[in-house]
Amino acid sequence: MRALVLALVLVLLGVGTAGATFSIVAYDPVTGEVGVAVQSRVFGVGQRVAWARGGVGAVATQANSNESFGPEGLTLLAAGLAADEVRDQLLRHDEGRDQRQLGVVDVAGNVAAWTGPGCSDWAGDVQGEQFSCQGNILAGEAVVTEMARAFRESAGRELADRLIAALEAGQAAGGDRRGRQSAAVLVGRAHPDFPEYAERYVSLHVEDHATPIAELRRLYTMYEGQGLVQAHMRFAEWLDASGDAEGATRERGQVGELLVRTLARPDADAGTLNALAWFTATHDMYLDEALAAAERATRLAPEDGNILDTLAEVHYRRGDAKQAIEVETRALTMSPDDAYLKEQIARFKAGR
Repeated sequence: MRALVLALVLVLLGVGTAGATFSIVAYDPVTGEVGVAVQSRVFGVGQRVAWARGGVGAVATQANSNESFGPEGLTLLAAGLAADEVRDQLLRHDEGRDQRQLGVVDVAGNVAAWTGPGCSDWAGDVQGEQFSCQGNILAGEAVVTEMARAFRESAGRELADRLIAALEAGQAAGGDRRGRQSAAVLVGRAHPDFPEYAERYVSLHVEDHATPIAELRRLYTMYEGQGLVQAHMRFAEWLDASGDAEGATRERGQVGELLVRTLARPDADAGTLNALAWFTATHDMYLDEALAAAERATRLAPEDGNILDTLAEVHYRRGDAKQAIEVETRALTMSPDDAYLKEQIARFKAGR
């Protein structure tokens, strides 16, 4: 009962209970993405600790956390303050700073951290180029040093992927010495036509799970094959329109690499395979791999008309209109009144 009362009081005071936590904040200079990943032995840690906004920066606020540091930190970063200036400003008049832990990164790649002397052992932080790892009530210093190593060694991969890799390494080194319960990854990326990406380019939360980081990885693997593929194609189109052919090629290359990785996974699900096949085929990219993905998805879900439509589209894009019509006709037999499928068959016959 005392613990419950204390937790309620802390919430009312704007003070969180995200102690026994390890996190990483980071910036990707190639894409401009900023992000946070976190794991803790508390429920729903991501809601309390992780704050990010594309074009602005990212903040992790933990230990006896002051959750207002998240939105306030982003406001200060948006006003042009550097990471260390934001940290200092947040802590300057904070009477509880000795029990706070904080990580900040800005969009110039500057990082800053704070581990108050009152944080429970082991507590500390380590910085590298464009990232900071921090944690408290950990098994030992190796948790944050292994996180840093994993992040460095994963250079060239998606930022969200690298952030999760850092969590995996931290957990393998002992993690939170009280155990595991929740994890999250949050990445922001600025896009003029899709403002939602600024605060949730990637936003995945595991609120309560026996192995939260493994579950976070599973969710990310599903998301990258669906939502992230669409995002890459949107960025490719925007970069093309902006005259950045190199950037557009990079974005499309990410999709191709993802498709190849997914095909190599024996546990790839039908939905992910279908989404990858559709997005690549409708952009006339990686058509051989798209066919392999669509055929595999069809084997996994042979009665799914949406997947059959994808397979038909891939055949058509590869120049096999006869096979496209045959597959689409199979889909139409399942939904004989579907006007879209009828239009697809007419399109394939007309060669449009």
